[in-house]
Amino acid sequence: KELTAFFSSPLNITEAWAVVPDFTHHAHTASLSAIAVNSRYVVTGSKDETIHIYDMRKKVEHGALLQHNGTVTCLEFYGTSHLLSGAEDGLICIWNTKRWECLKSIKAHKGHVTSLSIHPSGKLALSVGTDKTLRTWNLVEGRSAFIKNLKQNAHIIKWSPSGEKYVTVITNKVDVYKLDTASITGTITTERRISSLTFITDTILAVAGDDEIIRLFNCDSQKCLCEFKAHENRIKDIYSFEREGQHVVVTASSDGYIKMWNLDLNKIKDAPTLLGEVDTKARLTCLAVWFDQASETKEKSDKAATASQEDKSLLVRKKKVCWTDKNDKKVKDGKNIPEKRKLETPLKKKKKKLKNSE
Repeated sequence: KELTAFFSSPLNITEAWAVVPDFTHHAHTASLSAIAVNSRYVVTGSKDETIHIYDMRKKVEHGALLQHNGTVTCLEFYGTSHLLSGAEDGLICIWNTKRWECLKSIKAHKGHVTSLSIHPSGKLALSVGTDKTLRTWNLVEGRSAFIKNLKQNAHIIKWSPSGEKYVTVITNKVDVYKLDTASITGTITTERRISSLTFITDTILAVAGDDEIIRLFNCDSQKCLCEFKAHENRIKDIYSFEREGQHVVVTASSDGYIKMWNLDLNKIKDAPTLLGEVDTKARLTCLAVWFDQASETKEKSDKAATASQEDKSLLVRKKKVCWTDKNDKKVKDGKNIPEKRKLETPLKKKKKKLKNSE
């Protein structure tokens, strides 16, 4: 349960993927509850109240963040500059990812912080908690901007890719909000409790619940576009990304399997094609996908040697937003443990190519 496992796979959408274990690391003393990635780091949160940092370029454990007193429930990066963390202590912490300092610690909710999401602009964040509130945060000034009372506790909140809408999840119900009016424009209801969701596009939402089914919904019409059986047990987490013009959905289940699906939006009514799968032999709790952008950049530069320096970089630097409050004192004990440890050797399992499922 406290194991962090890393698997690698090629990104050729036209071929079946053979997923192999890269390395594993026993980082926490309790089960993992949250994970987030940016272009360099992977961070994991746990019921042991700590956040562990992994430098994926150097393949070392970078340290641990010890600000929270309670299970770390949510983590999210904003680009390469900041990390937000939320926990059962009701705090949201804002971290500088260069020095790993806690720039600000906000008492966000009277109960637990259950989920948070950063607006694509980096200027706003949303959070929900067990105090039946949805809170909007002004990250430029580091203060609360708006509080909305909910009828029940929400356990998931997420911005759309454009930032023009956001969704909240209460048990088996997804409420779709419009940013301009902060009002509900529609509601999606499923039979089972929703465990995870992700935006495929600004209008298509993939929803996973306490069953084996993935469902794709249109956020505007709230109609179910497609559903398919993805696993043999309940799905714990779902992640999506776009590569080579194709949309890939990655799912993790209590059955121990991680599966990757190729979703063709032109044939949205058809079930996605299975690209690859791996049996981790573990009880999975959360999932994230990290891209080796340095390798991808090198590959692209080899193919286009005459490209400009800006075109060679995959990383688009976003407008800097100041998330510090000069009047606030630095939070004590907010820095990470400086000791760095090399990650453990690769999993001692034979690397087997996986059969392609039609």
